[in-house]
Parts: sequence; structure tokens; C-alpha cells
Amino acid sequence: MKNTEAKLINRDIRPTAMRELVFDILTEQTVAISLSDLEQKFQKSDKVTLYRTLKTFEEKKLIHSIDDGTGAVKYALCKETCQCHPEDLHVHFFCLTCQHTFCLNDIPIPSIDLPVNFRLKTINMVVKGVCASCND
Repeated sequence: MKNTEAKLINRDIRPTAMRELVFDILTEQTVAISLSDLEQKFQKSDKVTLYRTLKTFEEKKLIHSIDDGTGAVKYALCKETCQCHPEDLHVHFFCLTCQHTFCLNDIPIPSIDLPVNFRLKTINMVVKGVCASCND
């Protein structure tokens, strides 16, 4: 069994050729990727199939989505132990120069004390500035 196939099965995702290809592309990324950027990585692709693949990966907590304020949702792989609970979430960084979105996995989102009867479901924290590559 290939490593990609094993990782999909580990998250209770049935491995298909397309899912394995998408996972491999996501694994190669150093920044979060949008659906349209992912679509460009395939010569012939069906946008609906790619979208469904991303949604399946997100539902099974293999990837997480990021709303970085650009209007296009970005996707990045989760850490193997991630269950996408609020305590698993981390800060994201959007570079105003290169327009890339980075996962800052080592910077957890600070805990939020909500008022009585408010229930936390998810948090999205995006810091904007200039990344190390653009800052040279």
C-alpha cells in the first residue's frame, strides 16, 4: 500500500486516483491553495470533482479551509493529529506582497472567553503583513 493511500484510509477516506493525486499536490504545497490554483495543476480536470474532493478531505479533517479575506477560500493539510477542534487551530499569515497564505502551525490561536450561553464552533485568525521571502 502506498503512503498516500494509507494516509487517506487512516482518515476514513476511500482512496481513488483523483483523491490520491489531489492529496499528493496538497502535500507538495508550502502555502495554502485555492480551488482555482488546484485546478490549474491538472491539464484536464473537473472543477466539481476537485471541489467534492476538497470537501471530503475537509469533512474527514485531512485539510482545513482558510478565509484569508481575498474572496477565495484556501486549503492546507492538517497535522496528522488534528481533529480541527478549536484547540487544534493555528494562526494563518497572508502576505500582502506575494498574496500567499501560510499556516503558522506553531502559533496557536489564543483562547477566547465568550459570554455566557455563547458556544464556540470555529475560529479564523489571519495576520496580514509581508512574508520572509518578500521581506528580503
